[in-house]
Amino acid sequence: MWTVIYIAPTAKIAESIRNRLTQEGFLVKIRPINVSKQQFEILVPSGELEEVQEVLNNILNTQR
Repeated sequence: MWTVIYIAPTAKIAESIRNRLTQEGFLVKIRPINVSKQQFEILVPSGELEEVQEVLNNILNTQR
């Protein structure tokens, strides 16, 4: 089962996060949720949720 871990405000940010998580060895899907607002869900397998959250926090902190 896939779980949403983040909602990215743009396709570029979603792709960047997916690329970084994939480099870390995680399976990642991106799904558009609102075409007019250009928001994208980033999904990962439920079993990897805790590990991915740690890596995602590092990714988001380095993007600021």
